Amino acid sequence: MILNADNKKPIYIQISDWLETEILKGNLKQDEKVYSQYKLAEMFTINPATAAKGLNVLAEEGILYDKRGIGKFVSPDALGIIRRKRKNQTLKGLMKEIVLEAAYLGIGEKELIDLLKEIRQEMEGEEN
Repeated sequence: MILNADNKKPIYIQISDWLETEILKGNLKQDEKVYSQYKLAEMFTINPATAAKGLNVLAEEGILYDKRGIGKFVSPDALGIIRRKRKNQTLKGLMKEIVLEAAYLGIGEKELIDLLKEIRQEMEGEEN
């Protein structure tokens, strides 16, 4: 992942989003140690304090937990927390924008659902 300084999201949020995605993909598993703030700072060429802030956001949300003196680890509830969070924040927000745009274009519910199915099939075809 390449962090984008021009992104509306602060760098520390981009770090936390990236770590969430790594957990969702299965690259970081339950009770597995995550990257230290120094490793993240090195990986993304950022200040260690910024990386620490991204880690702390996830700890505050219960996605990561601390083992004193060892580091941060993926919580047993991480997948559920991330899925609920992204469904309720990210996905609903994107869908509101899509529904609004469809209304501007005069696209009804059935056509919108058909378009969603078409896109999903295309993406499944790309995976194979």
